[in-house]
This record gives sequence, structure tokens and C-alpha cells, in this order.
Amino acid sequence: SHKFENSFFILNLIDTPGHVDFSYEVSRSIASCEGALLVVDASQGIQAQTISNLYLALEQGLEIIPVLNKIDLPGAMIEEVSDQIIDLIGCKKEEILHVSAKDGIGIENLLEEIINKIPPPLGDDTKPLQAMIFDSVYNSFRGIEVLFRVFNGKIKKGDKVKFVNTGKEYDVDEIGILKLKKESKSEISSGNVGYLISGIKNAKEVKVGDTITHSINNTVGAIKGFEDVKPMVFAGIYPVDSSDYEELRNSLEKLQLNDASLVWEPETSAALGFGFRCGFLGLLHMEVIRERLNREFNLELIATAPSVVYRVNLQKGIQKALHNPADLPDPTLIE
Repeated sequence: SHKFENSFFILNLIDTPGHVDFSYEVSRSIASCEGALLVVDASQGIQAQTISNLYLALEQGLEIIPVLNKIDLPGAMIEEVSDQIIDLIGCKKEEILHVSAKDGIGIENLLEEIINKIPPPLGDDTKPLQAMIFDSVYNSFRGIEVLFRVFNGKIKKGDKVKFVNTGKEYDVDEIGILKLKKESKSEISSGNVGYLISGIKNAKEVKVGDTITHSINNTVGAIKGFEDVKPMVFAGIYPVDSSDYEELRNSLEKLQLNDASLVWEPETSAALGFGFRCGFLGLLHMEVIRERLNREFNLELIATAPSVVYRVNLQKGIQKALHNPADLPDPTLIE
């Protein structure tokens, strides 16, 4: 909470990755918010991925606050980058906030601007519960912690809730708000952000973008159109030691929790044995997943060369998806 003009304001802040390979997470975070900070590095200028994320925010109708960061660096190009921001979003020069996160310059002004410009969340506590999952984290002791934003209604400890897209029902063991440490609460009302623990063990039951409601509400629809993610690049991931196969499966399930854009299915190879065919949003996404499997789960892995999926139209109107050139059917069967 932040004190401003003798009132206390609660600010819920979500940080998203900037890279275009993580646009799915960005879209879910943006759907949970009323406004967005367009943070531009004064020493680098506007990057292509910043523009694509800006368009996502504008499509959702969010209030945009332009921020010029790292103004303390010797290589900061304040005038040139300010002109780039003006060209991009058509704001006035004095609307761009100058900030150095490292030195704490301009942070007070930024918080005041958020309170003045970004509208407070709308929501009705009396309506049926509607909350959106924007992230989830695996806790080895408590199961899966679901992070959500309440749009309508209230959620209380001990409630029985249902996830709309999976249809699964759970008892709410603990809810709370996210400060630097988690702080448990007895209820969370509309407009607020919080976490939910209900002993969920299976990662596939939690989908980022899903809607939470009370089990008794059969008419509550999903918020803002839940979409399954579309992977662009595919590669096989195999354990160096074949006895690590089950360990790799468990690790992929845990990773999928806070990265809903990771898609995988079991696959076998004559040369490499049992492994998984994984779908990624791009090459950086693939590198990050491989690195995380290695660092966080101590797995030694072999990855095949990344490829895209080809769709082949066969005669009689049949369509086939090919992951491997070796699977190409006889040319006489291809339309």
C-alpha cells in the first residue's frame, strides 16, 4: 500500500517478461490489469518486442504510462529516446517520466502517476465469483499455488471452487495477498490480486488464463476468452541417462506450471530412447526451458535440432501433420 494525499492506495503490480517468445504470459498479465507502464531503457531505445507488447496492451484498452528508465547511465540518450516514445504513442514530452530504478530517482512521481492516471479496478462484490488465473507456482510442500485476480464477487477461505475450463473442483485451504512475503487472509474481494492453495498436485489441472468460480455457479462464463497456446518450434528432449525419464516428465510438469506456453508429449527415438517432443514459442524459449531443466532439476539432456511442423494434404481430403521428414508419405498419395 502507498500513502498519497492522506489516503492509502493498494497497488498490485505484475512484472512480465519482455521478449516476444513470452507473449502468451504477457497477454494473460495484461488481461488482469487496468494499466501498463511502458518502460524504455534510455541507453537502448525502443525495441521491436516492446512495440508488440504495447499493441497487446492497447488492444485491451489499458492506460499507458511512458517511463524512461536508466537515466543515470553515462550512455543514456534521453532526448533521442524521448522522441522515439512520442513517435510511438503520441504523448507529450512532459508526460514521459524519467526514472532510475537503481538510484531511486523519480519513483515517487511514478507511484503518484499510477494513482492519478490508472483507473481503479471495476468489480461487484455481490455478483457470482469470477477470478482469472494469471500465473502459478509449484511448492513442493503445499502443491500448486495459483495466482489470480478477482473481477467479480468474493472468495473466502473454506469455499468450494471450480476451474471453468478444466471443470475440476477444489476446497480452498488458504488464500492470501502477495506482499514481499505471502500474507494469508480470510477473504479476497473484487479488484484484488491474491494466491490460492488447495492441495492441487497435478500441474495439468492449472491453466494460466482459466477462470475460477464457486462450484454452485453453473452459469458463470470464462473471462476474456481462454485460448490454448500455439507452439511454433518443436524439438525432442531426451535424458542422457534413460533412467531419468520419469524425473524429466515430473520436471516438465512443474515447469509447465508457471510457463503455460510449454507443450510436450512423450516420444521415442531409435537412437535416443524415450523422451519428449516439446513445443516452444521460439528459439529463446527453447533455450530457457533447456537451461532451467538443467539448473533447477539437475538433468543432463540431449535436444534434437529444432524444427517446425509441416502440414501435408493427402488425397481424399485428409490432412496430416509432420514433425519429421522421415514421416513424409509416398509422393503418389499427396494432393
